[in-house]
This record gives sequence, structure tokens and C-alpha cells, in this order.
Amino acid sequence: MINLLRMDLYRLKRSKSVYICLGILMAITVLAFSMIYLLATPQGRNYALKIGLLDNSETEEAKAIVNGADSLDMFRETCMDGGVFGCVIGIIITLFMCGDFQNGFIKNIMSLHRTRWKYIGSKLAAAGILNFFFLIVCFLFNSLMNLLFHNMVSYVALADTLFYLALAWFINTAFSALVILTCILTRSTAAGVMTSLLLCGGIIQSFLGQITSLFHMDGWLKYTLYYNMSAAPSAYSGIGDLKGAVVGLVFMVFYAATAAFFITRQDI
Repeated sequence: MINLLRMDLYRLKRSKSVYICLGILMAITVLAFSMIYLLATPQGRNYALKIGLLDNSETEEAKAIVNGADSLDMFRETCMDGGVFGCVIGIIITLFMCGDFQNGFIKNIMSLHRTRWKYIGSKLAAAGILNFFFLIVCFLFNSLMNLLFHNMVSYVALADTLFYLALAWFINTAFSALVILTCILTRSTAAGVMTSLLLCGGIIQSFLGQITSLFHMDGWLKYTLYYNMSAAPSAYSGIGDLKGAVVGLVFMVFYAATAAFFITRQDI
């Protein structure tokens, strides 16, 4: 499996989609910081008033936009909340996985590696490394933007940052495992992308949650990946704060095991 993983990482390294998607997340960060700078700083508000983006009646409300916010809050708002990070990673994994089926590359892999579950293990490991890389790069870029914009928000303690990033890694890698399972079952790029947008983006969960809440049966939402990502604590205060990591780990193992089960029974 190590050789498979090395090959997958090499292919990801040379994949244009990885850098395009990373650029999209960075562009969202730049746009978010630019808008907040215009609203939350005196220099920015003066410019916003000149160009008509803001009027005098809205200045007090604009001043409060970053009150109590810190660097981790900014990272969550720009990259994590709303599921944009999971969607972007899911699309990369979809293109990567379905490419193996579409160009017949998987046949060559299976002819060399008879133990098919290793293929899933390699893909999941590659997805975990990709999630780790994106989380670190996006957070560092977010911190760099805060520095360039004259430290609009304060920086949080390193321990709190590492705790949140670890939670985010477990949950988003579980999302990646879901996308891997979808691609194994359907071999369809469209299905993988739709899974990324609808499930990683929380659209399906939110829709079903609205329906079940009418019957007071929405408690299941607390055990979904999307809820645990959106409601993830920013600092560790007790054992209960580890629930998101546990939920992510359980779903990760379940989706990966299911994908391994089906690929061993498919006609490649």
C-alpha cells in the first residue's frame, strides 16, 4: 500500500485541480478580508463611504463587525463554515478517483495489487494528507492576510488552533471517505461532485433537518458530520469537545470499510 500511496501523492502533486482549488480558497480569503477591512477599520470605512458602499447610518454597525473576533473565527468564516472547504476537497477527490476509472488506470493498478482494499486505504491516506496540507496552508494564509491588513483581529493560542485543526481534519477526512465511497459505487464524476456539494456543503442535512424539526425529531443532526463541523468548539474545555473527532473517526472508518467491501466485489 505504501507504493500505491506514493504514486497517489505524486499524481496529486502534479494535478492542476489541487492548485486551482487551493487558489479558490485563497481568493475567498482575500475577498473576505478586503470586505471586512472596508467595513471594520476607519481607513476602510472612509473609502467605503467615498465609493458609496456604506452610508453614515451604517457606520456604527460596521464598526462592530469584528468585535470579539479572533484569527480562528476569521479562518472559520472564510474557509470552514458553510462547508466550502469540504466541497473543494470533495471535488478534488472526485476528479482524482473517477480519473482512474475513466482512463482505465485502475485496471493496471489491480493487475499489480491483487488486494483491493489497499487501493481504498491508499486513497483515504492520500485524502487525509491532502486535507492536512490544505488546512495548514489555508490557516497560514489566513494569518498572513490578517498581518497584511494590520492585525484586524487578535491571534488565538497555538493550543486552541491545533485543537480546532485536528477536529477539522477528522471531520473533513470523513467527508473525503464519503466521496470515495460514492465514486466507487457510481464511477461517476457528476455523482461525486453532487455528493460534495449536497452533503459536504450541508444542503441535504439542512433540508432534512427543517422537515424533521417540524415533528421534533431533529436530534439526529447532532451526529452528522456537517453539524459537528459547523458547531465545532474553538478551544478544548472538556471531554465533550472531542465528540466531533469521534463522529468523524466513526464515519471515516465506516465509509472506508464500505468502499473496500464493494470494490472487492466489483468487476474492474
